[in-house]
Amino acid sequence: MFFMTKEPSASEPMLGARANHFLELRRLFSEVLGTFFLVLVAVGGSIVNTATPGAISQVALVIAPGLMVMAIILFMGKVSGAHLNPAVTIAFSARGDFPWRRVPGYIIAQIAGAVIACSFLALTFSVKGTFGSTQPGTGFTGLQAVLIEFILTLGLVSVILGTASKAQNVGPLSALAVGGYISLAGLWATPVSGASMNPARSFAPDLFLLNFSTYWVYLVGPLAGALLAVFFAYLLRGHSRDEGAIEAAQGIP
Repeated sequence: MFFMTKEPSASEPMLGARANHFLELRRLFSEVLGTFFLVLVAVGGSIVNTATPGAISQVALVIAPGLMVMAIILFMGKVSGAHLNPAVTIAFSARGDFPWRRVPGYIIAQIAGAVIACSFLALTFSVKGTFGSTQPGTGFTGLQAVLIEFILTLGLVSVILGTASKAQNVGPLSALAVGGYISLAGLWATPVSGASMNPARSFAPDLFLLNFSTYWVYLVGPLAGALLAVFFAYLLRGHSRDEGAIEAAQGIP
């Protein structure tokens, strides 16, 4: 007796393509939503503090984004990888854990989330002062600010690449490490550069202010820091062949 095997129907490849397309849309929406909440806290805290001077302490302003990133990674990290940052997306790709073809979509989604957050804030509050933009602090030059953004992002991406791996002790609790690092960096570096470490987070307020005079600081510094972190990751751990790192970067369907 012969066992008949089912021939794949012509519709099955199409169904698979549709499923992959839907999954990518879900991941892109996840990046929009996650970046929205990150920028809502990072920019919104500054706006509310301007409207009610002294109501929010400087410590709260710098810790809140770190706590938000921690929460976002925990609730949607397995959907999209919770990059929330063009520098992180590019680093994952340069490391070999994320396909380059998906980079443009993720970056557009992150910028869209940041712009939507600032749109919400602009509709809720009036656009005053710096509107939560990141700028070199008083008494600091653009060069000093870009160097701080560079070194901060080097550390941030090193933490992300190091903990997004089954080989690391932190493993699934990488959200604590990443959120903790963002808060720690902000505690000491905010007066110098704003401790953005994120080109999307810095882009949206500048767009509403129509002032990109210092945006180069928050583009050059984070991207250069992210790429150096990839090189350091290679020196520390060699080529990326870690299934856990790939799952962390791309999200798990």
